[in-house]
Amino acid sequence: MLRIFQQIALWEAVSTVVLFFVAMPLKYLANIPEAVRVAGSIHGFLVVLFIILLIMCWNEYKWSFSRVIKYFLASLIPIVSFWIERDVKKLITSPNT
Repeated sequence: MLRIFQQIALWEAVSTVVLFFVAMPLKYLANIPEAVRVAGSIHGFLVVLFIILLIMCWNEYKWSFSRVIKYFLASLIPIVSFWIERDVKKLITSPNT
């Protein structure tokens, strides 16, 4: 489950970049609002999935409440999910931490 959570954190961060730097300019500069609708829907789905997997990992791996809150708060800041993905990758390679 950690690998899935890691991948979702990565894709959530990528979707944020696409939303901000591709879809929003397309909407406001090229008058293509569908770009934000599509990218925003995908991003929203990934955020919900991220939160569900965060709770599941908390339960399964007995993460501390502070780790869960740190990941949750970090996920609210655009593009910080890249850091979460790297931090979870460390957990995968050395699960004793």
